[in-house]
Amino acid sequence: MKDMLKNFTVLYVEDEDMVRKSAVEYLERVAKEVLQAKDGKEAIKVWREHKPDIIITDISMPRLNGIDMASYIRAHDKDVQIIIATAHSDTEYLLKAVELQLVKYIIKPITKEKLIGALEKSIELIEDKSKFNLPLSPTAQYNAYEKIIYDDGKEIKLTKNETLFLDLLAHHHTRVVKYEEIESSIWAYEGMSQDAIRSLVRGLRKKVPQDCIENISGSGYKLHIYSE
Repeated sequence: MKDMLKNFTVLYVEDEDMVRKSAVEYLERVAKEVLQAKDGKEAIKVWREHKPDIIITDISMPRLNGIDMASYIRAHDKDVQIIIATAHSDTEYLLKAVELQLVKYIIKPITKEKLIGALEKSIELIEDKSKFNLPLSPTAQYNAYEKIIYDDGKEIKLTKNETLFLDLLAHHHTRVVKYEEIESSIWAYEGMSQDAIRSLVRGLRKKVPQDCIENISGSGYKLHIYSE
């Protein structure tokens, strides 16, 4: 599920430089774009300019704390997912978090596991599944959330391996996916033969728009996203 973050922008708000730097470094590996702010007032400015999909914020910060910042943003933005992180489990804050429809209340220290859990919950709550759509032609798109191709609104049936292969290309559509990555994702145990990958690609190409999947000789495959 964390691969789905490649479709979203995350704003991380924390006044402690080392904590913020560590979290941002991890998030930059999994999210489409990562923004950062060191207090609530700066975060509101960043939110206004960039409208992130997900906000992760500390509570105790100078100038404007995380709860007051979240209250302001929630009053103007019903869709953004907000995750609160704090060093203390305070009942008053917990009640406020429920009132503000926050995704999660994370108790520090923030581990990768806690962060992934909260982010996965955020993705589940985002109603606009169109954020997961990758256009393949004027009429066809691949929805990376549902792992389905739609053409003129009709679902195109894929086999299990076709789905695994297309999903891998979709999540890394900005680059060539190496043969080794394909083997690891689809044929991790039995190994990948040339006949197997060629047969898979041949079958999938019959279901996707022409020239959508390109073979890069000696390297791997790349998915071409349609743009007008």
